[in-house]
Amino acid sequence: MSESVTIEADQYLTFKLEDEIFALGIDKVREVLEFNRVTKVPQTPDMMRGVINLRGSVVPVIDLKLKFGMGETQKSVNTCVIIVELDLDGENTLIGALADSVQEVIDLEESQIEPAPKIGTRLNNELIRGMGKRNEEFIIILEIEKVFTLSELEMLQNAAEKV
Repeated sequence: MSESVTIEADQYLTFKLEDEIFALGIDKVREVLEFNRVTKVPQTPDMMRGVINLRGSVVPVIDLKLKFGMGETQKSVNTCVIIVELDLDGENTLIGALADSVQEVIDLEESQIEPAPKIGTRLNNELIRGMGKRNEEFIIILEIEKVFTLSELEMLQNAAEKV
């Protein structure tokens, strides 16, 4: 009797920032919303575009392009807000991540993911879980828990609570 080997594939939500394709683990994504408008909060960093009302909860919206030094996201018909759930000191915190467009949910096996390159990306390598390969395209898989520092998350939470 032979043992069968199961290859687990993880699911990722892919989205675009400029011409680059990024991905987040689907387990961190709560939902995707159309980008309508945000309420600007005074004295917050530029990367925080404002807050939105999500079924009675105030959720800060971060422009990922500004966070990554790629310029400001321009609103278009495809612009969206990816609602992600992060752990902040043992408490679930919702943050909206502004993206140029959402692509699709894909399955990637570990064999399709390579370590992040040591040089050649604008992003700090600690933010990148790996580089997925699919149909000759590279997908930058973000480690969303590491994209924001603890102090940034606390600042975002505090700004949202002031509204």
